[in-house]
Amino acid sequence: MIIDDEINELTKEYHSMLKQSKNRDGENKELLISNGDWSPSAAEHLLDLATRYGSFMLRNALALSIALKIEDGELGF
Repeated sequence: MIIDDEINELTKEYHSMLKQSKNRDGENKELLISNGDWSPSAAEHLLDLATRYGSFMLRNALALSIALKIEDGELGF
């Protein structure tokens, strides 16, 4: 699967998972833990990244990490 397809599938998955939430961080975190199999720490970190940086910065970080062949970062998530 090419990266565009992977991103599109993940986006659909998160839309579907989070549509039942009212965009409250606590609810989103619980949904990521229960439906997304994220650990509590990873779910919190993921939400923090999305909230603090937004899609513009993270899109560029994704492209750069792919170009640099960095799949798993230093934090170990």
